[in-house]
Amino acid sequence: MPVCRGPSIGQLASEPVCAARQGPPPLPVPAPPLLLYPLPAPPAEILAGRRPLLSREKMGSRSASEEKAGSRQRLQVKVNEYKENQNITCVSLRPVQTTVLGKTPKVYLVPFSLSNYKSDQFKHPKSLLNKNSNNEFVCKKCKKTEIRKTCRRILTPKMEATSSKTESTLQKSSLDVCTESNKRQHKSTSDTVIPSVDMESIQNLDSDEDTTLGLSAARLREMIKKRQPPESKRKMPKKRENGTGCRRSMRLLKVDPSGVSLPATPTQPTLIADENPLLPPGPLEMTPENRDDDNDLFKGFLQTWAEVSKTSIKNTEKELSSIKNYKANLNGMVINEDTVHKVTKGPILSVALHPSEIRTLVAAGAKSGQVGLWDLQLHISLLKQTHQSEEDGIYVFQPHSQPVSCLYFSPANPAHILSLSYDGTLRCGDFSRAIFEEVCRDERSSFSSFDFLGEDASTLIVGHWNGNISLVDRRTPGTSYEKLINSSLRKIRTVHVHPVHRQYFITAGLRDTHIYDARHLNPRGSQPLISLTEHTKSVASAYFSPLTGNRVVTTCADCKLRIFDSSCISSEIPLLTTIRHNTITGRWLTRFQAVWDPKQEDCVIVGSMAHPRRVEIFHETGKQVHSFFGGECLVSVCSINAMHPTRYILAGGNSSGKIHVFMN
Repeated sequence: MPVCRGPSIGQLASEPVCAARQGPPPLPVPAPPLLLYPLPAPPAEILAGRRPLLSREKMGSRSASEEKAGSRQRLQVKVNEYKENQNITCVSLRPVQTTVLGKTPKVYLVPFSLSNYKSDQFKHPKSLLNKNSNNEFVCKKCKKTEIRKTCRRILTPKMEATSSKTESTLQKSSLDVCTESNKRQHKSTSDTVIPSVDMESIQNLDSDEDTTLGLSAARLREMIKKRQPPESKRKMPKKRENGTGCRRSMRLLKVDPSGVSLPATPTQPTLIADENPLLPPGPLEMTPENRDDDNDLFKGFLQTWAEVSKTSIKNTEKELSSIKNYKANLNGMVINEDTVHKVTKGPILSVALHPSEIRTLVAAGAKSGQVGLWDLQLHISLLKQTHQSEEDGIYVFQPHSQPVSCLYFSPANPAHILSLSYDGTLRCGDFSRAIFEEVCRDERSSFSSFDFLGEDASTLIVGHWNGNISLVDRRTPGTSYEKLINSSLRKIRTVHVHPVHRQYFITAGLRDTHIYDARHLNPRGSQPLISLTEHTKSVASAYFSPLTGNRVVTTCADCKLRIFDSSCISSEIPLLTTIRHNTITGRWLTRFQAVWDPKQEDCVIVGSMAHPRRVEIFHETGKQVHSFFGGECLVSVCSINAMHPTRYILAGGNSSGKIHVFMN
């Protein structure tokens, strides 16, 4: 009877196989088991609709001839088909030893019956396998030619058919299913099993021929099932029903130690407070945070600085001292333990020295928004006395809520100190009235730097972090600016006014340094008069020389200090000198800002990252003039430095709030 051809052993895991579905309804006899058969090409009689009649003599002669040819080639397993004769009640199956040049064994499923089976009866029907001229078998379903693999003999036991009616019904259903399989795709059903046969099972059957004859289909199916690979899915562990679980905190479970659940606590909405809230507008009292405001020393401190007269000298009319005399004066400046003290909490961003020639007052602006004042003479004199605190002579105030980036004593009134902060406020500390007066306030923008546009300190120019520039007049009522100008810079770090031609001012931005004319500022957008484009990275600061303004010094993040010739402000300003200097301070240190010495405008003061720690002074030609070493008194980096306008006093602030003072 015709059967369908299936895949090879190597293709069982990856390719679909042909499966036959039983056409007629189920018979009253038990469901027939399934055997494994190789698929031959169907005989011509079956394709024509006739039943082939096979004689035992013809089958025996053909088996003898095929056994002789098998001595030269490898063995191939073939299984005989049922003998389709209605007069014969039983069908015998005998393996025939033949030789085929194929390489791939095929597995097929054919139903049969186990009723009235006797193990001692065997017959020799003719094989259903027909070999073509090329020793290949053609599959009617797949229309492909495959070479069958050589394997050993499989001994199949002889089975008897239940009855001629049952046998003919099975043959008819198999013929119908095979005919329909040539027209449509075969689908596997619940009655079809696709076993996987390996070479090891074939060898076991070949070695034990007598035992295999007595195997039943159920035993063969059980053997095939054992050979199937295990499932790849990992088995989930079973949960213990009565097992002891992990220990848990009763506090986290909100359970009382006695086992009683605690009442749920009502959840209240938490308000996120601003880390740096703005201080209220208007004047603030000058109240020190490190001591009581009714202290007699603080009252004497305010009275002393209120009576200090202006002592400024017009150095523009004097000739600069020679470098030799300047170096000699610098060598006389020393530092000791008494001139080093912590003034503010947090890094220092700005430092200023009072211009008095009889008293030494140092002001420092901190990142925390504090402004610290240190009366050095009072502090040293009190330390020499017994039973005096080290905090005497130091007063800390809180006029701002964010970093104080710029700090100046008023050139018109030394009793006034002006401070600018990131919080958008500009205040003036008046020692005579003991208040911090609000000069300008802009809550929508953040200030970065400021400078006095007029010599009387009545008008100011303020730089914003967003690149805007505002003009402030202290003589008008209110705390708003007079004019807001949109510059060509995206960010402004410093603003500085020319000391002689005060209509010019210079700004330092991200990578550009621009010079503007205050007389030609347009609120909608102003173009710079001159642009310094030699910088390759962010510019930290840019300042004119303090006496004549003939030089400009810039500090850039590319580890270079540049000095330009600004004696003639025209379309271009030539670059004079480039000084190699390490300006990479990192995240936790304040950035370096090179500033001019007010007494010697051809010398620049800047901090240093070198070891041992120092503060360096360079000439405009690029030569190093002097280095301030402090030994054990100077063990940190002084990023911000300021020099007294008339005396040889240098104050440097570090990133921990300490002030280091070098003086004669």
